[in-house]
Parts: sequence; structure tokens; C-alpha cells
Amino acid sequence: MSTDEKGSKKFSVIARTRAAVALLVAGCLALVGLAVTGQAATPEGLEFVQVGHWVYNDASESAFHVDGSTNQVDARANVPGAERGSQVVQGDNSGYVVERTRITEFDKATLGVGETMPPPAPETPYVLEVVGGPYLVYRNAGQIVRLGDPTATVPAGGPLSRPVATTDGTIWVHRIDSGSICELPKGTAVLACTAQLPPGHAGALTLVDDRPAVLDTTGDALHRVGPEGLGEALPLGIKLSPSAQVANSAVGDRLAIADPERNQLHLIDIGGLDNDSPAAKPISVELTKGSRFSSPVSGSNVVAMVDETRQEVLTYDRSGTLKSTTKVPGQGQTPRLAKGEDDRIYVDSSDGSHVLVVNGQDGKIVDVDVDKAANSQTAGAPPANPEPPPGNAPPAQQPQQPPPDTQVKKAAAPPPVAKATPPGAPRNVSATAGNGTIKVSWGAAADNGARITGYRVSWPGGSTRVGGSSRGTTVSGLANGSSYVITVVAENSAGVGAGASAKALIPGKAAGAPVVTANAGTGGNVSVSWTRPDLNGGTLVHYLVSATGKGERKLSATSTEFTGVTGTATVTVRAVTKFGSGPTLTGAAGSKKVTAPVASGPPTITITQVRGKDDKLLVSVNANGKGAPATCTAEFFGETKPTACSGATTLTISGVSWIGAITITATIKTSAGTASDEWRGVPTVNGGAFFWLGPMALVGLRRRKDKELL
Repeated sequence: MSTDEKGSKKFSVIARTRAAVALLVAGCLALVGLAVTGQAATPEGLEFVQVGHWVYNDASESAFHVDGSTNQVDARANVPGAERGSQVVQGDNSGYVVERTRITEFDKATLGVGETMPPPAPETPYVLEVVGGPYLVYRNAGQIVRLGDPTATVPAGGPLSRPVATTDGTIWVHRIDSGSICELPKGTAVLACTAQLPPGHAGALTLVDDRPAVLDTTGDALHRVGPEGLGEALPLGIKLSPSAQVANSAVGDRLAIADPERNQLHLIDIGGLDNDSPAAKPISVELTKGSRFSSPVSGSNVVAMVDETRQEVLTYDRSGTLKSTTKVPGQGQTPRLAKGEDDRIYVDSSDGSHVLVVNGQDGKIVDVDVDKAANSQTAGAPPANPEPPPGNAPPAQQPQQPPPDTQVKKAAAPPPVAKATPPGAPRNVSATAGNGTIKVSWGAAADNGARITGYRVSWPGGSTRVGGSSRGTTVSGLANGSSYVITVVAENSAGVGAGASAKALIPGKAAGAPVVTANAGTGGNVSVSWTRPDLNGGTLVHYLVSATGKGERKLSATSTEFTGVTGTATVTVRAVTKFGSGPTLTGAAGSKKVTAPVASGPPTITITQVRGKDDKLLVSVNANGKGAPATCTAEFFGETKPTACSGATTLTISGVSWIGAITITATIKTSAGTASDEWRGVPTVNGGAFFWLGPMALVGLRRRKDKELL
């Protein structure tokens, strides 16, 4: 930046932290006040949208304001002694440095430090910057603190999932234990619960068109939340894991849902939430396997996530296209995402040394170096020795006055350093059952001032301990068919924190492989049968039966038939079982290869001999179906029934008499076509010609002659 540019940027928080958003009526009132009194008074009820973002820098022990529109640091308030990694939130007139055991207020105009207050619980709260706020939501303790006017602490009655806030200042929360969904309108101090998820269903709140909705992760559906309760279910079209995380709001007609167990980001079509329009197919994005991801946060057109393993910020548009990827500088724990009221997403490094500013429109990311600003600027002061604008005389030198907050700091003793407390509960605990095993995973617990030293995993009949950096383990030696609840607690030097549990699971062993028999018939028909396998103590749900190119069937019987099979196909059968109310288990596959004959060309047939015996004619043929199943017939005053034929075959014509030379026609048919051969002569009986003239022969002869004349 040039010296002229530095001179033109005054280090003032007032010009950067408020963008007044007023209704037309409020603006008209202001103009009337100006016309009548000669000065513009602020109309009553005028609301401000907070512009930019505050971050606490550990190294300088100061709160810095980042202007998202210019990507510059433009204000600093010294708040010494705060915990490392503290959050900073802002209201209309004040900012707040939020620690686990203390909340320190500072004035955004003078940047002077004011009063401190104790929080309702020693945990890291979820922050909501919205009109009437800001709000701090202590999820484990079930407490909501409003730092705006009037200040209030509102009990929720139980632990909460992540809250959301509409633009009118209404806070919406979801009780994890009861499933209740409650609202806290702006300025009130009592929750009103209007809806409830079904018993046993997990869920999370989001916003669609600035109105609340709840994602039912158990029922894989989205519901609108209204005064009359839950609206109609909108099926998601995908199966979610229990640890699925929904974004704070929709991006256009798509809602982002992260599924950490399957390493996928889903973008769900929500166009049918408020009407009957058909839903488009969900868009699924594969995420990096082996990485841990934060919950998605949405701007107006993009979704941002943090790959906590690789310390990267990723942004996607509503079609799932990756827009940008940027490393988070700095050292420490997991970066923190925050949605600003200015449609930007701010990503703080854990030590406050950098802030990544994500543009909510196009997903572009800019890195703001807070450490650099801390080393070059003093609290609340403009840059040193600013040069005058071109063409103007230098300003007269004024005696420098210390910043207003300097007086406060000299008068006040340094605040005490907060003591560490036991950690919070692990987040997003989920589990899957196996053969005598349960695999459990969780998100990091809040350390509350002391490093997590380990996680204790317990279940009925046992427990184990893993390291503080672990995010999962497998419990083995469990009894198949028995129900288990897995509980995880975090430990640090201050003690053992609150536990979090996964839903009850029943381990079990999948069924063995069935013995499969498959036979190919004519016309591509394949008949399949199989034996009932060892179910290993489970209950049979159904069989999954498939053949190459023919899809998969769910059957309760032990036989079926496929048609239109060509060439060599593999038939596979699996038994699906379950134990009690646990999930279904797909057993081992039993398979069989079968070849459906395919004709190499049209068939051929040759009559090799015709013999007479009693009232029968025995027609010997050589039939060649060219690799395909074939049927043959013989005709003498009538056609015989089709008979399967291949190679040397005898066709029998019964109930006939003849005299002298006769004509026999033999026909062969396959999927590739039809062929015939004609024989004329005197049938042999015991090696010689047979002459017998009787009434039936004469009739037959007459009919043949009549036919030949025609």
C-alpha cells in the first residue's frame, strides 16, 4: 500500500463496523427531522447490520476488527489476559471477548475496556451475531445469553444442537433430549416451543428462505417448522449417517449436508419443501478420505467447510463445484468459522494470527494477516505519521493524546487468568455394529483451558481409554444379539467432562453363503435355486438375488427365474438378516456361473432314414441348432408336437397308414431361425420296403395326390 493510501485510511472503527440498513419509512423520518430541526436524528427502531468481524489475537492480547469489504484490519482494542483462542462478538455499540469463565466488554467507539461478567457455564459457546444480540448459546448447559439490550440469560431446560437465527432477530433452538424445537423472539426472555421431532429421532436446525426447518437425520427428511408444528416431510433421496451435519442455511434451492462417516457433501434439492414440485436428484461430492471436516457454513451462493486434518478451507457452489481451497495459516487447534451479517464467512486461525475472508457470492478467499497489523498499529490509533492528501497543506501538529482505553488500563488491574475446567462433551458421537464389535467415532470435545489428555469409551461390561488426539476406536468381544450403548467422555488435567452416547446398537454376525444352482433353458431363460444358509443367530429379512445385466431382486423364496439372459452370466445370492431392532446385515455371497446358449447361425436338419413300425413312422434326423436350443417336428398328413432335438434324433409319427412312396417333411427351429428337409420314398420295415394297401392308405394317398395337384 502506498503512503497516500495509508494517509487516506483512518484507523476508525466507527466508519468500518456499521452499515446502516434502514426501511424506507425510517429514512423518511430522518429526512423530516433534518428539515424541521436542521439536524438528522437517528429514528427510533433503526437497525444496523454489523459489517466485518472481530478476532482475538493471542500474541498481542488484543481484539482486532477485520473489514470484509476491504480485507483490512481497521481497529484494535487491547484486552490483556484473555484466554488463548478466545472468541470476539459484536453488537451495535459494544464488542465482547468471550472466554469460558469470563466475558469482557469493550466500547467500539472508544475501544476502551469496560465491565466483565461471568458466563452461565464454563464451556465454549456457539455465537450468533444478529439484530437484538449478540447471543451466546451454551449448548451443553442449555443456556442462552443475550448480550444485547436488554441483557438476559434464558434457560432452555436441556442440551441443545446448533441454533439458527432469522434476520428479524428470532433465535431457534432444538432440545437434543426431548426433540422440542423452540423460538426466542427478539427482546423476549422466554422460549416458546412450537414443534417436536418424533421420539428417538435426531435432528438439526437450518434456514430455508429465512424461515426455520429441521433436518430429521433418523428419518432422512426435511420438515418446515411453523406455529402448528412440523410441516410435511420432504424426503432427501439419500441415507444419512447419524453424525450428518447440515449447513446453517440453504444456498438457493440446495441445502448442504456433510456426512463425515461417508466422506461426502450432499446438496439436496429443497424446491419441494413448500410446494408439490418434484425434487431433483441430490448432488453428492466426495470429500478427502481420512480427513475430519467442520459443519458446513453457507453464504448467499457458496458453502464453506474446513478440512480440520489438513487445515484447509474449501468452498463449493450450489452445483457442488469446488470454487477455492486455501490453507489456514497459524498454529494451534481447529480453525473457527463464523457467518457475518455482511454475507461473508470468516475463518479464524485458532491463535487469531490470521482471518480468511470468504466472499459469500463467489467463494473467493482472502487471507488477512492480523499478526502483521498487530506489529504495525497501536490500539485505536491511525497509522503513524500519515501524509497529507496531495495539493493540501500539511495539517498542524497536534499534541498526541493517549487512547481513551489507556486510562482504563492504567486504572484497572490486569484481569486474572481463568483456571482450566473439565472438558466439554465429545461432539457427534456415532457408532456402527459388526460381528461382536461396535465401531465408535466422535468429534473433538472443547478443552476448556487444558489439553485433552484422553477419551474414555465405556459400555455395559467394560471400558477402554484412547489418546487425546483419537477420534474413534473399535470395541470388540461383544455378544452378538445383545444391545449396547457406547458412551464417550473426555479427560484433561482439570478432570473428566460430561459424557455423550451413541444410539443403542446390537452387534451380530452376517449370514453365510447360500449354495446356488443355475440352469439355462431355451430362449435365454435361466432358472435359479439356492439353499438356506447359516443365519448365525439372526432373523432372515430377505434374499438379494442378482444376475449379470438383470439387476437385483429382494425375495423371500429360495428360487426364481431370469429371462433374456445371453452369454455367460453370474448369479449371486445373499441373505439379509438382522438382530432385534438393530440394522440389517448383508451376508456372504453364494454365486454360480451359467451360460445361455447363443446361436452361431441358422439351424440345419437332414432326414437320414424313415422306418415303419405298426401304425407309426419313425423319422431319423440329424439336427444342428448351431449352439442354440432347438425343437424339431415331422409332417405327414399332420405335424407332430415339437420335440427338443440335437444331433441324431428320432421323431415319431403315430396313427398312420401308407402304401408305396410317401413324402415326409422335418423342420427345426431355434432363436436364430427355421430350416426344413424333405424325404420321398418307401419306408422300410425290417430292412425292406413295406407294401400294404388298405382303406386308410388309399385315403391317405388320395389326399396326398390332391395336395400335389394343388
